[in-house]
Amino acid sequence: RPTCTPLFVAPSPFTPSRSLKMASAIRSTISMVAPRATIRADAKATLAVKPVARVAVKNASAFAARSAFQSHPALSAARQATAAATRSATVCSVAADVRIAPHGGALINLMAPADKQAALIASCTKTVELSDRNACDVELLSVGGFSPLKGFCTQEEYLSVVKNMALPDGTVFGLPIVMDTADESIKVGDTILLEYKGEKIAIMTVSEKYLPNKPLEAKMCYGTSSIEHPGVQMISMERGKYYLAGAVTGLALPTRDFPCKTPAEVRAMLPNASVDVVAFQCRNPVHRAHYELFTRALDAPNVGEGGVVLVHPTCGPTQDDDISGVTRYKTYEVLKAELNNPKVLWAYLPYSMHMAGPREAIQHMIIRKNYGCTHFIIGRDMAGSKSCLDGEDFYGAYDAQDLANSKSAELGMTTVPSLNLCYTEEEGYVTADEADAKGLTRKNLSGTKFRTMLRGGEDIPEWFAFKSVVKVLRENA
Repeated sequence: RPTCTPLFVAPSPFTPSRSLKMASAIRSTISMVAPRATIRADAKATLAVKPVARVAVKNASAFAARSAFQSHPALSAARQATAAATRSATVCSVAADVRIAPHGGALINLMAPADKQAALIASCTKTVELSDRNACDVELLSVGGFSPLKGFCTQEEYLSVVKNMALPDGTVFGLPIVMDTADESIKVGDTILLEYKGEKIAIMTVSEKYLPNKPLEAKMCYGTSSIEHPGVQMISMERGKYYLAGAVTGLALPTRDFPCKTPAEVRAMLPNASVDVVAFQCRNPVHRAHYELFTRALDAPNVGEGGVVLVHPTCGPTQDDDISGVTRYKTYEVLKAELNNPKVLWAYLPYSMHMAGPREAIQHMIIRKNYGCTHFIIGRDMAGSKSCLDGEDFYGAYDAQDLANSKSAELGMTTVPSLNLCYTEEEGYVTADEADAKGLTRKNLSGTKFRTMLRGGEDIPEWFAFKSVVKVLRENA
């Protein structure tokens, strides 16, 4: 599978009115659009042609405006509408035996052989109990989810990621991976046994102990230094005074109620290397709109024929008011069995959410690249959060999409902006622009109203949620 670099990147956000104008331009131009040639990654690196017209006609809306005619930012909207027919190829460097290379070029595996573990444990000078968040980070380091990292960030790496969103060698990285402590007795040279809920998980050799610049980390990574942001609360109020750097050696993976396949295991379960894999990240139960969103993503013009979706929810710590990871896992399992869709694959990620908006979108792309995905769905206000005081959003609706688009070529992944779908009485789920253009009757149900109805035992409309998911949520309330 080649690492594909789009010839153009997606344009900056469109306002609804501008999206409608672009949609109109697309409709009027569609008859001129030639079939879109895309490189297919088979052993012979042959060209496969995929028509774009049926998708653009179907989704002549904000999605079409943002995705079907991806262009260089310097092109104007008018030039974009006329140039797309002749400038819509994707340039790839072909490696026929690999779908997509891990971030940094190699999939890291830090797990120690079983016959070496006793000696490693005996060498430890201290034992530290991991928090839920740190346990997720240790697991992803050990199995290569955070490739190319081989341990917790040094001070140089920490500051480089904070300031530049990249490791010192220039490799893009969204958020620093750190091990915090308040223990004054830990010193450089210590070999620490990392335990989690009574299990010996890993060993860390401390190479540095440093004072982090938490105000700078907050401002650069989260876009704010206000503790109204849950991520800023976490780094300022939960994390210890010091950060520790050092190599990690894995001993075992945490025992969890939700099984988490390693990147190597997920790569092994994916279709052959010529098939596009579109990753869908979520931290909530999957409802009808989510399902429509990620299955329709397979019709995007930059996704090859025969592509599949990998639904890859984070099941680690999130925001305080989110549904627990175990309950979310149960909803995914019943839905997976109910849908039984061969185009939709499922795996679970032991990741701790930071709610860092655009920066976290980059982190998610890197992780899914390591798990073998070629495409990534970027939702509106992805990984966004609100002030705990006034409910104001910290990020714009398209901030994450913009940053992801600007880094997609460098990351070697293709972004798929999520459709802004709504349910209508007349035609079911359609894009919001289509509903407005046709004057369709929308049906809305807010998350707050949904939770109130759930607690009150009221019937949840099936257009909003799957019955099987609602049943699990009520049983685990």
